Amino acid sequence: MNSPHQTYQQKLTEYQQQLSRVKKKLFASSMVRLALFLLLAFLVYFFFSNTKLVVGVILGGITLFIFLVSRHSQLQLKKKKIEALLEINKTELAVLDRNFYHLDNGEEFKNPQHEFSQDIDLFGERSFFQYLNRTALKSGKQKLANLLTENSIQEIEAKQKAVKELVQKIDFRQEFSAIASIVKTETSSNVIINWLRDYKNFVPKIFRWFPIIFSIISIALISAYFLVDLSGYFVMGWFFVGLAISGSKVKKMNQLSIHVSQTQETFQQYHQLLHLLEKEKFETELLKIQQEKILKEGEKASQLLQKFAKIIDALDQRNNMIFGIFGNGFLLWDLQQSYKLEQWIAQHKTKVENWFAVIEFIDAYNSLGNFAFNHQHYSFPKITSNKNVIKAEDAVHPLINPKDAVHNSFTINNEEFFIITGANMAGKSTFLRTVSLQIMMSNVGLPICAKAAEYSPIKLITSMRTVDSLADEASYFYSELSRLKFIVEKIKTDRYFIILDEILKGTNSTDKAIGSRKFIEKLVRSHSTGIIATHDLSLCEVAEDFSEVKNHYFDAEIINDELHFDYKFKDGICQNMNASFLLRKMEIVDN
Repeated sequence: MNSPHQTYQQKLTEYQQQLSRVKKKLFASSMVRLALFLLLAFLVYFFFSNTKLVVGVILGGITLFIFLVSRHSQLQLKKKKIEALLEINKTELAVLDRNFYHLDNGEEFKNPQHEFSQDIDLFGERSFFQYLNRTALKSGKQKLANLLTENSIQEIEAKQKAVKELVQKIDFRQEFSAIASIVKTETSSNVIINWLRDYKNFVPKIFRWFPIIFSIISIALISAYFLVDLSGYFVMGWFFVGLAISGSKVKKMNQLSIHVSQTQETFQQYHQLLHLLEKEKFETELLKIQQEKILKEGEKASQLLQKFAKIIDALDQRNNMIFGIFGNGFLLWDLQQSYKLEQWIAQHKTKVENWFAVIEFIDAYNSLGNFAFNHQHYSFPKITSNKNVIKAEDAVHPLINPKDAVHNSFTINNEEFFIITGANMAGKSTFLRTVSLQIMMSNVGLPICAKAAEYSPIKLITSMRTVDSLADEASYFYSELSRLKFIVEKIKTDRYFIILDEILKGTNSTDKAIGSRKFIEKLVRSHSTGIIATHDLSLCEVAEDFSEVKNHYFDAEIINDELHFDYKFKDGICQNMNASFLLRKMEIVDN
């Protein structure tokens, strides 16, 4: 497999060449339409005295012009897709250089009440979500956020296999994302689903066949006008009858047109996404299950959505003033298309939600596959059921630039609790977030930033960034207690890996030391597994009474009156603290 950088660079060159060719075709298409317009104008002028011939030229010209416009629109769509593919590969090259701060950061998904999302830089500026997310749909972005936060330990190996398969399918992933990114609707998939579910028909059943009979009569009258010299008054009279019939339902047709126009882009693109999914060959169970959801119908989901999109396009022709008038006068066009839309909705509205869910799932999983492709040196944890909850070799936080990364190896056993001490800025909090992200990423099915890893699945819960709420008149200390209470209640009913960072900061040091010790003892007695980082060295004494508790630290050294960190995870208790040194060094206090 080529390196990510080499792959993206090759694709950039390929798509730039394709874009150049399509632009030339678009220019030629525009010139042909201009030539047709000038030709029609000349013919109308030249045969102006012959009414029948002029009408024939205009009708023939309109038909040909509509065909050319349709062809031009297809070229424009192809151009948009190539431009989207170019942007995808430019983005990946930028992210490989650690330039990802312009991407969507998922700020809206922050939730202080969640088990861990508030604490581990999962969402927000410079977050893991911002680094990972490549979803092209709003609903896909929501699905990705749900995957990251669902805290599920089910079917991890199946998730890993699906991600590994998508790693290999770079063309599929990029084409899917390119097509999905062309969707320019502000209407969410939930709004569309709810509208379809609640829709009430207004077109009478007689319009199953009546517009066909009416159109045949219209064609016969127009033909007779040209061929057997039928009076134009008959044709015009029939035309006004058609307008009157169409006008009887114009208000409801306008409402329907407004609703479907809001879904038009979505359905046009989604049928392409479904078609892409239908023709792709998947090997892993998780992806095959998703594919089967759109293949189990008698007719392909993509074809059904395409049919709906075409009917919407047909109804949208009413916005062309000339066609709208003549189409409704001679063909009852709006009523004919409205009836078709209503019949489609009645037959398929219950399936649309399922189709949309599959698209959103793939959109989210493409981000996972893209991440794994970009990090081919990462390791998929080996899923075990032994005493090692996490055994990682040369692990590091995924958002740290590899040039600056210091790797650490560690093993945390089931029902074991680490107490980590260390100087300020020595790496304690980064280590906690490294372990947290490894658990979350492992549960999702992602590879982790480690040379090798073993993992016994466990849910994650943290207390690292407690926030007070003035609006709720809640003090910082009360917020901390509420969070610890939340953890205690959770571990009563499920198995969690607990990560704590300097708990009970909102009280005095003596009270904090006593309370922290009692809380750790409670967790140990409940057979919990986890880590706590602290500056309070007295808390390390818990290890003397409980064999499950292990002391570790991150160190700092003062060399030549400068503070040095090695960021290495070590056994034992830290003896070097640096607060007083930093106060003196920064001339905040006197020597």
